[in-house]
Amino acid sequence: MPVIEILVILVAGFGAGAINAVVGTGTLITFPTLVAFGYPPQIATMSNAIGLVAGSVSGTWGYRRELRGQWPMLKRLIPASFLGALLGAWLLLHLPPSVFAAVVPVLMITALVLVVLQPRIQAWARRRSEAAGRAADHLSRTKLTLLIFGTFAVGIYGGYFTAAQGTLLIGVMGVLVSEPIQRMNAAKNLLTGIVNVVAALSYTIVAFDRISWSVAGLIAVGSLIGGAVGARYGRKLSPGALRAAIVALGLVGLWRLLV
Repeated sequence: MPVIEILVILVAGFGAGAINAVVGTGTLITFPTLVAFGYPPQIATMSNAIGLVAGSVSGTWGYRRELRGQWPMLKRLIPASFLGALLGAWLLLHLPPSVFAAVVPVLMITALVLVVLQPRIQAWARRRSEAAGRAADHLSRTKLTLLIFGTFAVGIYGGYFTAAQGTLLIGVMGVLVSEPIQRMNAAKNLLTGIVNVVAALSYTIVAFDRISWSVAGLIAVGSLIGGAVGARYGRKLSPGALRAAIVALGLVGLWRLLV
């Protein structure tokens, strides 16, 4: 592998790890980079997913403080992410890429709209809860069911393609959960990390010989450092700034997917 290719993949891995910790669209940096160097899309997807596991771990650890108090909800969402990732990984190995590629832009646009409207939606939900005499942060059975289903669906998408799954998950959680966006971001890092681990293990077991392990290793080193850096500085952003970053990077990711 040429030195310039090694350096570019390392930098792409660092950028992806940092962005994943804050937003969740880091794959839209590493995936096009690998394709540009001539790696087939399926090999690029699998190698990239394995490499980004390290960044998921460091990003989740960096947001560990914001995870406190969320375990009653997360213990229901973790199995949904796990099972969704298994199904998504199976789809990647058995279906043509064009199947999901057709719906990715729609999912991205929907997620970005949900992120933008999140404050108004949460204010509306808060008023309804208070009018009904419930606690403002009450998570009803209907909301919990929708949240579990939404997490499962995002897990399928993440196990298949991984790109922008964090944006989708933030969009789903923003509509249903009355939590500050930084706490939702911490939950997002944990759940997408689980998806990445499950997908990586599935690819390793089923398609070991189709993975570029040198690429996966380079992305792992870069994303491990990037995840720690992204968590350190991303958690200091105001809710408005973090929401703006999610939308801006999501739009860039959407553009790159379409182009």
